[in-house]
Amino acid sequence: MAATKDPRPCSIADALTLVGEKYSLLVLREVCLGNGRFDQLVRNIGAPRDILATRLRRLVDAGILTKRAYSERPQRFEYRPTQAGLELEPVLLTLMAWGDRHLHKDDDRPMVIEHDCGNELLPVVSCSACGGTVSHADLTPHPQTPGWTVTGPAAL
Repeated sequence: MAATKDPRPCSIADALTLVGEKYSLLVLREVCLGNGRFDQLVRNIGAPRDILATRLRRLVDAGILTKRAYSERPQRFEYRPTQAGLELEPVLLTLMAWGDRHLHKDDDRPMVIEHDCGNELLPVVSCSACGGTVSHADLTPHPQTPGWTVTGPAAL
């Protein structure tokens, strides 16, 4: 095997550099729920104000949130998800469903999301081509980065 100091090139790792910190995901939760004002975010997330301000700045700079003034005196801002931010909502919903299944009992789930059909949303991952529900056994990875295989760096 080739010796390498660089980790596997990975879109998951790249995404986690932007949203992989606890407070970043909780900011996304709140703005997707419609709570985009700084004081709402502080109250609902419980993050220290300075850390929250840093996370908001990073999410705006990354194009995941937009920032809009809603008061000039004093100057106050509201944060809303961009299209990129909205595309992260299924990730949050799937993570929430995992937490409901593995960390909470049916009677102590913190929140239930209702779909517009009137039923509780139970998110699933499905194939865009055939519509089938995805399970681990259905997947075959094909590394696209030269020099990498599924098991790691290719031999020299």
